[in-house]
Amino acid sequence: LDTLQHVRNSGMSVCCGGIVGMGESRRQRAGLIGRLANLTPYPESVPINHLVPVPGTPLAEQPGLDPFEFVRTIAVARITMPKARVRLSAGRQELGRAVQAMCFMAGANSIFYGDKLLTTNNPEAVADLALLQELGLKIKSNVTTEVCV
Repeated sequence: LDTLQHVRNSGMSVCCGGIVGMGESRRQRAGLIGRLANLTPYPESVPINHLVPVPGTPLAEQPGLDPFEFVRTIAVARITMPKARVRLSAGRQELGRAVQAMCFMAGANSIFYGDKLLTTNNPEAVADLALLQELGLKIKSNVTTEVCV
């Protein structure tokens, strides 16, 4: 939390979220969102990542998080941080279109796009555009590149 305050004090926008599906409880997920929401002010950008188990890592065999729990996490982030960009981030490809659509309906209003997010694949840009158009969501023309900490 000190680092986030240093980032804000330097004049940068704060982009901070978390990875869910690592074996945490619902209470722990709520704690993450609650901690972020109680910062003054809360982060402008809140990426919510869905764990993508990677072979050879300690969480490679982690059972998947129930999709409704992921959607619930998005909804709680939206309710507690109404002006934030609640971003669907890593794991979107594994979630599929229907769960991503539910996430937008629950309050997600931003995505990270591109071929890869650090180590995991991301849906192709044309698939993202098709989903957003199908859901009737508008794409901002002033898309910017942002660094998240």
